Amino acid sequence: MTAFFITATGTDVGKTYLTAGLIRHWRAAGRQVDALKPVASGFDPATVEKSDTCALLGALGKPITAVEIDRVSPWRFSAPLSPDMAAERENRRIDFGAVVKHSRDAIAAAKDILVIEGIGGIMVPLTEKHTVLDWMAALDIPLVLVAGTYVGTLSHTLTCLDVLTRRGLAVKAIVINDTPGSPVTCQSTVATLQKFEGTISMAGLRWQVAPSDGTFQTIAEILAA
Repeated sequence: MTAFFITATGTDVGKTYLTAGLIRHWRAAGRQVDALKPVASGFDPATVEKSDTCALLGALGKPITAVEIDRVSPWRFSAPLSPDMAAERENRRIDFGAVVKHSRDAIAAAKDILVIEGIGGIMVPLTEKHTVLDWMAALDIPLVLVAGTYVGTLSHTLTCLDVLTRRGLAVKAIVINDTPGSPVTCQSTVATLQKFEGTISMAGLRWQVAPSDGTFQTIAEILAA
């Protein structure tokens, strides 16, 4: 069994796009895959089909039902804010221990590959005292760090790597996802980052890439190494 945690330098840089693409690739290769996004904010029941949760369910070939939504994303909040703030607006609190237990139980039950998608960036608060970083540290499984090509991504990515290294967390791969409208390419972003971090495998991912492109296969091979 193999488990990965998909995290990012920030929000809206392509975690779900990468996660769903990897799921489809692995399933097409005959692997047994499951995925979770335990904590989700900005979840609107009126447009549930547009949610990250449903994107993962679609990639898994699962029906969009209340049971499956609860299974993949037990902690859902309406406001598109950090989980602690979104929960507070609903007079709710996230039980950090319960989130960790839910993830660990899924890891223990996984038959082949399990992907856990985080929320926002590595330091997004989950509670008054805990962040996504604490969640990842509690699980201690290989991380995939997703970054964009927007101006500023170099500093954000290198800062994330420094924080993760200081916590002793293993980054298996860095995936640079095209930021729409950015004047910088994936290739140039990867090339620059490799000047500062030469030990972690990196890959560029173009937006709306066709499965035949081979990019997801390349990323899967990096994760399998």
